[in-house]
Amino acid sequence: MNGPRPARLWLVAGTGTDVGKTWAACELARLACTRGLKVAARKTAQSFAPGEVGLDAQRLGEATGESPGRVCPEHRWYPVPMAPPMAAAALGMAPFGLAQLLAEIAWPSPAVDVGLVEQAGGLGSPHASDGDGVDMARLLAPDAVVLVARPGLGTLSDVSLASRALAGEAGIGPDRLVVFLNRFDPGDGLHAANRDWLTSALGLQVVTGQDGLLETLLR
Repeated sequence: MNGPRPARLWLVAGTGTDVGKTWAACELARLACTRGLKVAARKTAQSFAPGEVGLDAQRLGEATGESPGRVCPEHRWYPVPMAPPMAAAALGMAPFGLAQLLAEIAWPSPAVDVGLVEQAGGLGSPHASDGDGVDMARLLAPDAVVLVARPGLGTLSDVSLASRALAGEAGIGPDRLVVFLNRFDPGDGLHAANRDWLTSALGLQVVTGQDGLLETLLR
């Protein structure tokens, strides 16, 4: 990474694709900004369908007041809807490693209060030719990981496997992991039961609203 490390470095990961990582990261950034905190967001690579609008780097840039090219280097924009290293290969571009991606992260100077790094896809998705999201978490060594997950059926397995991988392979234990159940409906019995199981049986920190997420991360 280039530039001074943010006072707080948070990694926004997901149990899979389309769980709402970018939305969660943007809302978290906006809330932190309303508290008077200086926030920067980064995404090491993004892939997308040709002609797609509202790309992740654009949305994150709007939330933090940065240009999309600052959020994600433009040479890491891949117009193929595959995991970034697969998209690069499909386009005939050179392979890249995790260390290379992380070295391209440039933080503002002076140091910001909060630095957000949003991953691509799920934790088990390839992020580079030599590693996935868990490997990135290990190398980045964030102060906290926000694991975005669905609140309904299947989330117990997804979150359990993801938390075990983070703890065992990346050294991110429950004290540095916050599970965010996106689109949580307190009136849905399954959603509530899943939240309670994750907290009581697995001992995880679970939040269901953006205000609660920011408060938990700022403790």
